[in-house]
Amino acid sequence: MRNKMAELRLVCEREIPIQHHKIDAATLSFKKSLDSTKAKVQQTLQFHEKLGELKVELRELEDKLVKALAAKTRKEAKQIAVADSISATKDRVEELRGVVENQRAKKDEYAAIISQQTDELKACEEKHNQTAEKREEIEEAITWYNKVFGLRIECGHGVKFIFTNIDANNQDKEYFFTVRHENDVYTLLDCDPQLNEAKELLSELNKSNGLFKFVRTMREKFQAAVTHGTFPDIASRDQDTSMISISGPFSSISTDSRSEVLSQQEEHQSDERNRNSRKLDRAKGSRAAVLSPGSASSLRRSPRFKVAFVNSENLDKDNKL
Repeated sequence: MRNKMAELRLVCEREIPIQHHKIDAATLSFKKSLDSTKAKVQQTLQFHEKLGELKVELRELEDKLVKALAAKTRKEAKQIAVADSISATKDRVEELRGVVENQRAKKDEYAAIISQQTDELKACEEKHNQTAEKREEIEEAITWYNKVFGLRIECGHGVKFIFTNIDANNQDKEYFFTVRHENDVYTLLDCDPQLNEAKELLSELNKSNGLFKFVRTMREKFQAAVTHGTFPDIASRDQDTSMISISGPFSSISTDSRSEVLSQQEEHQSDERNRNSRKLDRAKGSRAAVLSPGSASSLRRSPRFKVAFVNSENLDKDNKL
C-alpha cells in the first residue's frame, strides 16, 4: 500500500509541474492577447480575474490531491475536474482570440470608412473652393459689364433692364425696357423710348428663348435709334404702350441653358469683338454705373447671365490683346 501511495505521490508530483507549466503558458498567452488590443480591456480584466480564480482552484486542487491520496477514486475525479477546467480555459482563450480578430476587422472597416469620408470631404472642399472662385469671376464680370455697358437690372412686377452710356452727348441718360416671363411666355411690359422693332424682337425671343441675345439686341437698337434719330413719334408710342405678348415654346430660363448661351456667343463672337472695342472707346470718359442690390441678387440667381458676363469679359480681354 505504501509503495502504491509512493508511486501515486511521484505521479502527482510529476503531473503538478506539468499542470503548472501549462497554466503559466496559458497565462503568458492571455497577457499577449490582452496587450494586442485596448478595446478589450474590460474583457481581459475579467479574464485575468478568472485566471486568478483558476489559480485558487488549482491550489485547492493541490490540497485536495494531497488529501485524495488515500482514495483513488477521489484522485481520479479531481484529475478529471482539472482536465475539464483546463479545456474550458482553452476554449475561452480561443473565444477571446476570435473576439480580438473581430474587433481588429471592425477597426480596419471603420478606418476605411473614415478614409472614404475624408476623401469625400476633401472633394467637397475643392468643389466649394472652385464655386467661390467662379463666384468671384462672375462678380468681376458683373462689375465690368456695368462699367462698360452701363447695365442695371431691377426686379419688380417684371425684370427691368436699364442702360446708360447709349447717347454720347448724354451718357447718364437711361434707356430701359421691362420684360416679364410667366407661363412660358415673355411679355414686354414697358420700353422707353419705344422701338419699332420691339414686337419682332419679342416674337424671336419667345421662339428661341435667347434672353441674353434679346437684351444685347435691344441695347443695339437703342444705340442705333440714338445715332439715326429713328425713335417713333408720341402718337405711335401711345399706341404701343399696351403689353406685347406672344406664346413661346415650352421652355424657360433655367440652369441648363449654358450650352444655348455658348452657342449664341460663338455665333456672334466676331461681331461682338468689334462692337465691344467701339463701346470701350465711348465708355472711357463715362462714370461707372452703380449696381443696385436687387440687380446683383438677380444676376446671381440667373445662370444664363453668369455665363454671358464671363464670356463678355473674355471678349474684352481678347480685344485688348
